[in-house]
Amino acid sequence: MRGSAQDSAHDPNRPAPGPSRRTTLRTAGVAASAAFLLPLASQAPAALADEPRSGSDALQQAFAAAAEEYGVPLSVLLGVSYLQSRWDGHAGAPSVTGGYGPMHLTDATTALTRTPHHSHGTEDARGDLARPLEVPATEVPQARQLPARLRTLERAAALTGLSGAALRGEEAANVRGGAALLAAEQRRLGLPLSEDASEWYAAVAAYSGSDNATAAAVFADDVFEVIRGGAARTTDSGEAVSLPAAPEVSPDARQLRALGLPSVKRDPNIDAPKDVSCEWIPAPYEQFGDNDYGNHDLGNRPESQSIDHIVIHDTEGTWDVCLKLIQDPTYVSWQYTLRSADGHIAQHLALKDVGWHAGNWYINAKSIGLEHEGFLTAPDTWYTEAMYRASARLVRYLARKYDIPLDRQHILGHDNVPGTTTPNIKGMHTDPGPYWDWAHYFTLLGAPFRATAGPGGGLVTIRPDYDTHQPVYTDCESAGQACAPHGSGAVRLHTAPGADAPLVKDIGLRPDGADSTTGVNDTGARASTGQQFAVAERQGDWTAIWYLGQKAWFENPKRRPTAVNGKGLVVTPKEGAAEVPVYGRAYPEKEAYPEGVPVQAVSPLPYKLLAGQRYALGLKTRGEYLWATTFDPAGHKVVRGQDTYYQIQFGHRVAFVRAADVRIEPSDH
Repeated sequence: MRGSAQDSAHDPNRPAPGPSRRTTLRTAGVAASAAFLLPLASQAPAALADEPRSGSDALQQAFAAAAEEYGVPLSVLLGVSYLQSRWDGHAGAPSVTGGYGPMHLTDATTALTRTPHHSHGTEDARGDLARPLEVPATEVPQARQLPARLRTLERAAALTGLSGAALRGEEAANVRGGAALLAAEQRRLGLPLSEDASEWYAAVAAYSGSDNATAAAVFADDVFEVIRGGAARTTDSGEAVSLPAAPEVSPDARQLRALGLPSVKRDPNIDAPKDVSCEWIPAPYEQFGDNDYGNHDLGNRPESQSIDHIVIHDTEGTWDVCLKLIQDPTYVSWQYTLRSADGHIAQHLALKDVGWHAGNWYINAKSIGLEHEGFLTAPDTWYTEAMYRASARLVRYLARKYDIPLDRQHILGHDNVPGTTTPNIKGMHTDPGPYWDWAHYFTLLGAPFRATAGPGGGLVTIRPDYDTHQPVYTDCESAGQACAPHGSGAVRLHTAPGADAPLVKDIGLRPDGADSTTGVNDTGARASTGQQFAVAERQGDWTAIWYLGQKAWFENPKRRPTAVNGKGLVVTPKEGAAEVPVYGRAYPEKEAYPEGVPVQAVSPLPYKLLAGQRYALGLKTRGEYLWATTFDPAGHKVVRGQDTYYQIQFGHRVAFVRAADVRIEPSDH
């Protein structure tokens, strides 16, 4: 049901909103969170801590040759490519918007035949999993058609004489195509093919393909930020590429006027930083049918409830299709959608209101949801650097505004949101999945994952090298079939210290006791970059952590570590307790509910936190529940209890325990 009754009143499995004012534990012992709280106001350095490893320099030479051939400054060519792909070729696979190669040359017709459209499911009105987000077959071709300004591959073919196949599949040819496009744009604008990078602002802005001046300017500004700060990395094909810093470059932003792009007046409803391109495309708040309304709830956050989490999603659909869905009052809702091509953002809800996006009503009421154009099981329909950067700017802004710590207990993937009760666990979403680059994302946030202790610190922060860490996943294209090799930020967890040991079990996902699998959507034996866990044991190149009530081993060799050491606070069962129940939401005790608001069951999940086990502490909160079942928000109530809960990193998903059941201690105790 959408919008009528709520939780046990009409659906005992529906999650409810969250705690009262969040109390973030900012004591000396909370290095687990505090270590990541770098100054939010500062921009992340352009080099982004990328470090080149040994590799071929053929691609670097291709950039130099193309820059020379077409009269484009090498720094401009490298900077544009970095913003599009971070110089990766993605083995010739297209991005979400049909872009190929290091220069992201777009060829929508070819991409349409190759880009898979998958579904990760979606929630009904309040966040209960129901129907999948299927992209209708009749809409896919329409959604994938690109305007002329974005069909850059065919223009590059005409300028260079290279075939479409070469431009798509050969990195050197692709770079030549990008250089030719930049030079042609510079000439079209009547500007000289100057060696001075500062003279190329308008051509760079045009390369974005953006349809408005703000989005184009944001793209160009990012390119020149990279040029000024420099960057270096080894690409997915093993190519070492570098761009020396040029802090003296100062482009003439007034050139933007020559593009003739429309200026978009910033809607007063928009709540986003000024250095992103954002438009207002509201989700409807409409009443329809009997006691039914959609597709969100009006609220008064943060006065009524604190906002504790930001949830990262991928769309599993194209930009155009998602914008149609968000404007459907019978569908679900989220706060922001981000476009892959240029990082442009659409805001759909006022942040005071509650979106229906997380599959957990408690998290919905306490969070902001960001949907990123992309596909979980199609890792090579890659997320662009422009979108990563726009998202990071937005999250930094939101974190400042709502005092949200920049760590993985507060910045969640949809795949980290817990099921509210046992029956919900199997249906919880798995996006953005193992191919989202959390390490790069948090570097952009200005909060990179670093060691905060030695081996005696008691915690580890998962942090494999994304590009070289390529565990085998299956089921991307068809059941049992291996996915294409790709970088991943997740490590696999075993029952013993050896790659041939079975994967650990998740009794919530498989009550029959079956082992977890290597399926790309199977989160039962997976720990992701940035997540912190208490160390249970170490043996040689293997580290064991406490995970879902058991020891879970992952390979962590000293020569190629997949985690860094840390320290902070952990929870463990109180003295004399053999086991402690674990919850998917933090609900008040029954005595807290006023007359007229149905009491919500405090329903434990099937897992147990056993004596002797320890789990990293995230946040502290009082039990809280948002009763919102009427179209008129005057009928909404926030129920607050006296019970206190701790959020912990319990498995791949977070969970909650009652403070009365556990004690807190330092991880290095």
